[in-house]
Amino acid sequence: MGGLYIGLMSGTSLDGIDGVLFDATALVAAGHVHVPFAPALRDELLALNAPGDNELHRAALAANAVARGYTDVVAQLLEKTATPREQVRAIGAHGQTVRHQPGGFDAYTTQLLNGALLAEQTGIAVVCDLRSRDVAAGGQGAPLVPAFHRAVFGAAGQDTAVLNLGGISNLSLLFADGRTGGFDCGPANCLMDGWIARHRGLAFDADGAWAATGRVLPELLATLRAEPYFKLPAPKSTGRDLFHLAWLDARLTPGLAPEDVQATLLELSARCVADDLQAHMPTARTLIACGGGGLNGRLMQRLAQLLPGVTVQSSAARGLPLDQVEAAAFAWLAHRFVERLPGNVPAVTGAAGPRLLGALYPA
Repeated sequence: MGGLYIGLMSGTSLDGIDGVLFDATALVAAGHVHVPFAPALRDELLALNAPGDNELHRAALAANAVARGYTDVVAQLLEKTATPREQVRAIGAHGQTVRHQPGGFDAYTTQLLNGALLAEQTGIAVVCDLRSRDVAAGGQGAPLVPAFHRAVFGAAGQDTAVLNLGGISNLSLLFADGRTGGFDCGPANCLMDGWIARHRGLAFDADGAWAATGRVLPELLATLRAEPYFKLPAPKSTGRDLFHLAWLDARLTPGLAPEDVQATLLELSARCVADDLQAHMPTARTLIACGGGGLNGRLMQRLAQLLPGVTVQSSAARGLPLDQVEAAAFAWLAHRFVERLPGNVPAVTGAAGPRLLGALYPA
C-alpha cells in the first residue's frame, strides 16, 4: 500500500524546516514548504550541541519549540496543497539532532522533538526517533537516506551516486548489481556557514561568492584533511559533535585572511566527497546532488573539476528538487514503518540486520 505521507526535516545546517507531502505510491513530491528557524531557536539548538547549564530543561523546551515549528509547517503544507489531514497516513519527523554518538555499549543518538505534542497538535500519526533502533542494533543510525535514494534514483545496470550536501555531506552508492552503500563524508556547509556567520554576520555563503574572493591555503587544507575521521572505513557517520568551529579554531594559525579560510573550507568540502567517491565507486558516471549545498555554484563547480568524467547534476533533473529530497526520504521512512517494512540498509549503517525504524505517536 502507498498513500500520502508528510516528511519533516531540519538538518545540521540549522537553516529551518522543510516539509514535503509525498505520494508513496508514485514516489513523487506533491508539495513543499520551507520555514526558517527563528534566530533564538536556531541559536539554542546550536548551543545544545555542546555541554551547558540546565541542559535537560532547555532541551525539553527546545523539543517543544521544534514540535510547534513542525506543526506550523504541516498546517501550511496542507493548506497549500488543499489536502484534508484525514488523507495523510502519517508524518515522518526527523527532529533536530543535537548529539550523535554511535558505536559501543553506550551508543546513542538524540533528535530533539516532542512527538506526542506534534501528534496532538496536527491530529496526524507521527513516526519519529527514526535513528535509535539502528543504533541499538549496533549501527551508525546514519545515513538513512540510501534506501530511499535507491527507490527514487536507482537505475538498473548503472553505478550511480547520490550526494546530500547539508551541514554534513553523505554519499549513497547505488551499484549496478543492486547493492547499496553509503556513509557520511565530512563537513559540507556546517563549517562554511559558521565561519561566514562569525566574520560577516551572514547565515551562509550564497553561491560560494565569498569563498571565490579567497585562495585555498595548502598547509591549512592539509591540516584539515589530516582529521582521522576521513580515513575511517565505512560504515561511519559524523556531525556537529566533531565538525564545529572549535575544531576549526584548533587548527588555524594566526594572521590568516578570513576569505582564504572560507576558500579552504569549500575546498575541504569538495575534496572529502571526491576522495570518497573515487575510493568507493570509481566507476560512477553520474553524481546526483541534493541538499542546500547544491545551490552553492562554486562548490558544485569544484566537485565537477575534481571528478572528471562524472556528470554532476541536481536531483531536480531526476524529478525531485534538491531542497525536498531529505524531507521526502523521511516521509518514505514513515511509509516503511506503517507497512512494517525495514528502513535501514545494514551494509550502510553496520546494524546487525534490517530493522523497523521509528516510534509511533498515534493521532
